[in-house]
Order: sequence, then structure tokens, then C-alpha cells
Amino acid sequence: MVQLTSGICSRLSEATPAEIDEIGGGYTVQLVSIKKVTAVSAAAPAIDRYRIIMSDGVHFIQAMLATQLNDLVSNEEIVKNSVVIIDKLTCNVLGDKRLIIVLDLHVVSREEEKIGNPTAAPSLAQPPAAVESRPVVSAPPNQHSPPATNEPVLAQPRPATSNRPGRSIYPIEGLSPYQNNWTIKARVTFKSEVRTWSNPRGDGKLFNVTLMDESGEIRGTGFNAVVDALYDKFEEGKVYYVSKACINLAKKKFSHIQNEYELNLERNTEVEECLEPSSLPMIKYNFIPLSQLEELQKDSVCDVICIVKEIGDLTEIISKANRPVTKRDLIIVDKSQYAVRLTLWGKQAETFAADDLSVIAFKSVKVGDFGGRSLSSINSTIMAISPDIEEAHLLRGWYDGIGGEKTFHSYSNVSSGSASAGFNRNEIRSILDVKQSQIGIDKVDFFSTRATIMHVKSDNIAYPACPTQNCNKKVTEANERWRCEKCDKTYERPEYRYILSMAVADWSGQAWLQGFNDAGLAVFDKTADEIMQMKEQNEAQYNAYVAQVVGKTYNFSCRAKQDTYNDQTRVRYGISKISPLDYQEEAKHLLNVLMTSPWGQGA
Repeated sequence: MVQLTSGICSRLSEATPAEIDEIGGGYTVQLVSIKKVTAVSAAAPAIDRYRIIMSDGVHFIQAMLATQLNDLVSNEEIVKNSVVIIDKLTCNVLGDKRLIIVLDLHVVSREEEKIGNPTAAPSLAQPPAAVESRPVVSAPPNQHSPPATNEPVLAQPRPATSNRPGRSIYPIEGLSPYQNNWTIKARVTFKSEVRTWSNPRGDGKLFNVTLMDESGEIRGTGFNAVVDALYDKFEEGKVYYVSKACINLAKKKFSHIQNEYELNLERNTEVEECLEPSSLPMIKYNFIPLSQLEELQKDSVCDVICIVKEIGDLTEIISKANRPVTKRDLIIVDKSQYAVRLTLWGKQAETFAADDLSVIAFKSVKVGDFGGRSLSSINSTIMAISPDIEEAHLLRGWYDGIGGEKTFHSYSNVSSGSASAGFNRNEIRSILDVKQSQIGIDKVDFFSTRATIMHVKSDNIAYPACPTQNCNKKVTEANERWRCEKCDKTYERPEYRYILSMAVADWSGQAWLQGFNDAGLAVFDKTADEIMQMKEQNEAQYNAYVAQVVGKTYNFSCRAKQDTYNDQTRVRYGISKISPLDYQEEAKHLLNVLMTSPWGQGA
């Protein structure tokens, strides 16, 4: 049986908030209850939090999980009666109520029988005299104070006592608009450049910083005069005491940080560098493999760690705001054996100084979906070349050992030098099997099938695209010229590109497949320019040419993905690769099947 830490629940229950911080971590408890509660506020949307009951086998106490640990519950890494080691916690106080918040833990055993018959631990009869009940700040106009509730409210965190007299430190996790007189101790992980704007209402400027402590992250923004007062005080990588800023609801449109609140830096905001040694983390990553980009929504933000396979030249385009913008394209790969184009913009593109095959960790890059999957830097992107972290060392060892010899799959927007997912004869699936298996509903799935073209939609077979290399953006006609909004240029004529929708069938059923330019070239053996010219000159000849592909059989590599269009959700099948039958190759495959079958082996 697992040994729990004797007496820890009584010790935590009777300790003052300051003493709880001194207790530290490293003790083993059992989670006899995990319950989802929702902290409701008129000033903020509902936030899922988890209340837990921790037991040492003799006594139990209540606590809350910090929101960064929510995934442990949702992924069922911890369940009722799991045994865990508490690595770090803190204590908040609201009036005469204390709330213990678990900041970090790791699992010892996921499923255990209940240990002992614990009872409620004895607690302090009164809140400690040194703890002053802080008044709740009035809610913003047209809003209301949080409703009374029996659930603990994370509105008045009890600060941890600092090693400096008169200074109390709050965890970022505990900040909310309903408190004052707080100070956080946080590391600056990102500082933006000063950005300016001009509109009919006037001119202005702003900057923002990302602040991080062990409990979480928060974004701080300063405007106009605050820029002059505070911008030079912040330096990336250093730790600061920050206080007297306004806590507002986070504007998710402008920030991808996982925090419901953000700081509005003001003229009286105090920023003081912490000169004592600090154990605050430098940066927190949540890496995903490149093979999972298809599962992310367009414009979502993620962290990746990769090998830079190719480095493009620095180029310049004209933005929609009619301003020149510099960019640089990279082709990156990782252990999932996928290759993806990542575009750096502005200063990051200009100052990029890594060599080919360097290991780079990117925090907060945006996912794009035009023509496949791609990544691009945004204002808050952090790039670390050859970082001294475990994931970087493992990736370096893998690539130097075996990764350099691997063939990498690619999304359709990666340069043709990278291999894409190919057709697998050993895993051919019938159309009926694909539909009945409901692949593509929960995540992106790939499959191989062999089918015959039954019909091609000929009314919208191609679109006018920008002729600039690697742009492919749709252009619009104006004054007998064609304009690309992305490149901010006009052209005498467009370059047409295929966009196919065709019905295919096999012995089991029929399905609609969608394909782009490569699929059209494979089917028609003419460029989209040529076929559109044919349509303009002789539509009857065009219709006959399109109809002649009906009845031809191809091997298809497809991607199944669920999407919503006109409020209807369905699974769409996209063509990743299409190739005509190679009868010699098919004969060899059939011969191999026969020779490896029981009949062939007995012959």
C-alpha cells in the first residue's frame, strides 16, 4: 500500500498563510474527491475550477487546483482516490476564509482504494491577527459584485510574505478585479516594440509585456504617457515587483495568454527590479508535434520545437495597410516526421541568425490553413535558438542519429522538395468502410482508396490566382487589371489554379472529393490556364474535355476532416495525392499478395 505523509493535513489546516508557504512541498496525499466548480462573476465569464479534498489517511482538508492543472483532470491523469505528491502550493484569504491552492503536483498512483477513514482536520479558530481582511473593490459601472456563494471565491488572494519588509507577494493565478494593494513578483518573458496608431480620434502609442511566475502568466499593456514612463524599465528575462496596475478582463482578440485578466499599466504603476536571486521559470512551453497541426483551428496559437531544414531569403511585400513588410520563410521538421513552412515577419525575419539544421523553440506561433497547414510568427512570438531544455537536447540527438535520413511528410503548402503522405496499397479502404468508420469526426484522419471518377463539377473548376510565386491568393478584376490584396499589386492577367470537386465511386459506394491544383493537373493533363482558355473559346469543347475523364480510375491519398458550412457540420474528404494506376506495379502487388497467402505458400 502507498504510504501517505502522516499529519500533513493537520499541519496545513492549522498553519497561517505565511507558514503554509514555508511548508513547501514533497508530501504524499490521496485525492478522495475531485469536483468541478465554477467561479461566477458578472465581470468575467464562467471559469472551470476543480475543488479537491486531500487526505493523509487520518485527516482531510479542502483545496483548489490551479487552473494550469485542469488538464490533469480533463485527461483523467488524476481521478478519485489518486495518490499524488504535492510539489507546490500557496494560500489565499478572503475575509475569514482561507483557501489552499495547489500549484504543482505529480502522480504516484492513479487508481487506489480509499486509504483509512479520514475525518476533517482541526483548523484555526480565528484568522491570524496579522491577516487583515481587505475590502472588496466596487465592480465596474453597470456591473455587480460577485454573488454570495458557498464555494470558495478566488477574489482575495492571501499574499505570501516577501523577504523585503512591508512587501507581500500575490501569485498571478490569484489576481482579479476585486482586490487592491497587491504586488506580484514576475519575470518578463516578452516585451513588444512600441507601436503607434493614427485615426480620426487622434494619435497614440502602446506596448505590452508578458509577466510570468510559478502560478501562471498575465499580459500588461501601457498606453501613451505610460510608454515613456515604463517602457525602458522592463527588460526581457529579468524579474520585477509590479504593483498599482488596473486589473481588467483580458481582450482575447489581442492576447493568446491563458488568463481571464490582464493588467492596464498606469502612470502610478510601480515597477521595481528584483535584485535577489530568483527561481522563477524563464519560460513555459506546451509543445505540440507538427503532425497534429491539422487538429488545430485556423488562427489558433501553439508552441513547437523543430529543426530548421531550409532558410529562405529575406523578402519584402506590401501589406494591406500599404506598408512594406519584411518576411522570411523557413521549412521546419520534427520527430513526427512532418515538414511545415513557418514564416517570420518584421524584426524577427530581419534579425534571424540561426544556421541550417539548428534546433529552435517557438512559443506562440499562429496556425494558418491556406492550401494546407502553415505557421507564422505574431507580435508575441518568442524564438529561442538552441535552448538549454530537455526537449531540444532530445531532438538534436534524434536528428543527428537517425532523423537526418528520414523522409518527411508535408502539408500541401510546403515546398515540393518535401515528401507528402503517399498512397498505401496495403491499407486501401473502401468508400463504405471510410463512411461507416466515421473517420475525420474527432480529429483529422488520412486514408488510401481506389475509386473511379463519376462526375466533375465543371461550372467552378478553377479560380484566378496571383501569379507571384508561392502566393496563390485569389485576385479580383478591376479596370481590366487583376489585383492581389495580399501582395498589393496589379497584374495584366491572373494565373488560374484548379479547385476540383468530383464524385468518385468504387464497388461499395460514392463520395465527393475536393482537390487543388496538383489534383487537377493529374486528372486533366492540362494547366488550369489552358483549360479556362478552352472554356472561353469553345464551351462545347470544354465540356467534352471535362467529360472524358469520367470512368477513369485512380489511387487516392485522402484527408478526412470535419467542418461546418452554412450551419451544417459534415466530414469533407480532401485529396492529398492522386495518381493513375500503374498496372505493372499493381500486378507485382497482386503477385506478392498471392505468394504470401496460405495458397501461395503451399504452391
